Amino acid sequence: MNIALIGNGAIAKYIVNALTGTRIRITALLVRPERAAAWDGTGPRLISTTAELPEDTQLVVDCAGHSALRAFGPAILSGGRDLITVSIGALADAMLLAELTAAGQAGGARLHLASGAIGGLDVLRAARAGQLRHVHYTGRKPPKGWAGSPAEKVLDLPALKSGSAVHFEGTARQAALAYPKNANVAAAVALAGLGLDDTRVTLIADADATGNTHQIEAQGDFGELSLTLTGHTLPDTPRTSALAAMSVLCAIQDRRATIHF
Repeated sequence: MNIALIGNGAIAKYIVNALTGTRIRITALLVRPERAAAWDGTGPRLISTTAELPEDTQLVVDCAGHSALRAFGPAILSGGRDLITVSIGALADAMLLAELTAAGQAGGARLHLASGAIGGLDVLRAARAGQLRHVHYTGRKPPKGWAGSPAEKVLDLPALKSGSAVHFEGTARQAALAYPKNANVAAAVALAGLGLDDTRVTLIADADATGNTHQIEAQGDFGELSLTLTGHTLPDTPRTSALAAMSVLCAIQDRRATIHF
């Protein structure tokens, strides 16, 4: 299978390394024009437009975030290629969701959502076939994990030396739109279960936290779910979830698998 990646950051590099020597070939990396212009001819080809995608590319994988999904997603789908993304929070933008949906229908292609830095989404997807009544996601990170986010307007993050403080409570849609770099998990939980407007979200800065902790609580006809996951980051990239990168790799590998979940 031949695939192309959007981005050349931590997740893309993880995927390139993991697929080296396998039967999955990376045909190109779709990056910003200045990066494509600096390509030295080694490694996967660097390109800056979807028109440059090699014809034998069967699948495109977004590893670059919300802006990349907005910039390239519609053209990829309308061109008939399936797309995998971990930028699930971008779908909180109703106009972008409608554009991606229309593009996929026009091109006969599908947008696949990688599970990202969380688990348990299979439970929520199954539970919504019955009556799913309550889903609450709580994201807890050390204060520095919220640097550059709206949490800085609510809390004095550097001054939080012990204990924890809530800096956001609202819906998953509100969280995903306000925290585009931090709330992909909240959006994934929402889209797997009750939806963006009926899933409650709490975001916490915790000075005693040793990692990024994600918690899901859900109730419905299926019973009750309580899941807590504390994730590691990629060794060389402390802001990137290792599980998010692994989930993208798993989604790619599933495309070749005869039997898969």
